Amino acid sequence: MSDYEFDLFVIGAGSGGVRAARVSASHGARVAVAEEYKVGGTCVIRGCVPKKLLVYGAHFAEDLKDARRFGWDVPADCRFDWPTLRDNVIAEVTRLEGLYTQTLDNNKVTIIHERATIEGPHEVRLAGGRRITARTILVATGAWPALPDAPGVEHGITSNEVFHLETMPKRWVIFGGGYIANEFAGIFHEFACDVTMVLRGDQILRGYDEQIRDRLLQISTAKGIHFRFNAPLEKIEKQADGSLLVHVGSGDPIATDAVLFATGRAPKIDGLGLEKAGVEIERGAIKVDANNRTNVESIYAVGDVTNRVQLTPVAIREGQAFADTVFGGNPRTVDYDNIPAAVFSHPPIGAVGMTEAEARNKLGSVKIYTSDFRPMKNVLAGRNERSLYKLVCDGDSGKVVGIHMISPDAPEILQAAAIAVKAGLTKADFDATVALHPSMAEELVLMR
Repeated sequence: MSDYEFDLFVIGAGSGGVRAARVSASHGARVAVAEEYKVGGTCVIRGCVPKKLLVYGAHFAEDLKDARRFGWDVPADCRFDWPTLRDNVIAEVTRLEGLYTQTLDNNKVTIIHERATIEGPHEVRLAGGRRITARTILVATGAWPALPDAPGVEHGITSNEVFHLETMPKRWVIFGGGYIANEFAGIFHEFACDVTMVLRGDQILRGYDEQIRDRLLQISTAKGIHFRFNAPLEKIEKQADGSLLVHVGSGDPIATDAVLFATGRAPKIDGLGLEKAGVEIERGAIKVDANNRTNVESIYAVGDVTNRVQLTPVAIREGQAFADTVFGGNPRTVDYDNIPAAVFSHPPIGAVGMTEAEARNKLGSVKIYTSDFRPMKNVLAGRNERSLYKLVCDGDSGKVVGIHMISPDAPEILQAAAIAVKAGLTKADFDATVALHPSMAEELVLMR
């Protein structure tokens, strides 16, 4: 028998931690997981899952209007009820938490509903005082919303709290220009809220292809979402009537009912006790090697806490690779090239591979193919919103090195298209594929 109580102790029961715990246990390890809040982590409890459900709910605003053009008798006074959606989303999150817990139980993983901190290379301490030893410790505590440093920030909320609002405010100021900010801007706008996005810089969605992000800006502006660029937060003042007055670096103050901070997420490592074990921190994140191991031989980390790629599927792959390597006798690492990504804005964005600018800098010779069209549904609905698909190709080999899309169902289409980029297919391979007609996806194989 081992001198340790567990072979593996996981701190954090999010997507990466749950996968690592479950698979390690299936390989025969004695595993415990400590989670101070709810099993499921950011994605299931306060991130991509409840947010996507809000996106679905928001889409009905446009769909109900469009339905009239398709012959449906939709009442003019169609009313949205926020508490109904909120409560149904919370119920679904609770259901999923139960499934995640059941999965761990079925694999005989010990679940400890307490905060755990590291006391040494092989020891953790629970909030209640109990100390537990483990041969291997895995940190999977994820990331936490980052807040700007300015007076009055306590009057705002983050995406952690937005799913539990008692009522839906009519006016929103959203700080940030990344995917979370743009997604909630679209959601709130479809809920008939007045939305102003405030950015420190001069562009939305840094890292995405310029044409795609410009198209989203154009569409969002046409819908009525307001933008304030180059406007760092100075202070937020609460007014006598409960409203807020937001002072930014340029222009007049903005009167609003609520402020959402979507200014990035930082690895959640404060107070974990990493310094006691001598774990190296780099730029605010746990530093790990290709095998997810820290500089301390017995301590590993996966997911957002390492700040490599803050995406749930990446954390899951890292958790799987860790378990197979350490306990499964099947060493493997995660390939971070050509990871597909999506922004569930209105309309959504899908992207994989290099942007046009990245390809020109890296390859020199590139060929760009685009399709700028109005989807069939939008035509009949009388909606002028246009879609944009873009292929970025190596100018010499014809290899497709990037696909970028802004269109209804873009993420659903991109998942299959990303396989082609990962496989190294060429524009000629796309051309040789017969179109699936009538569909939006057929544009991918019709570009000339």
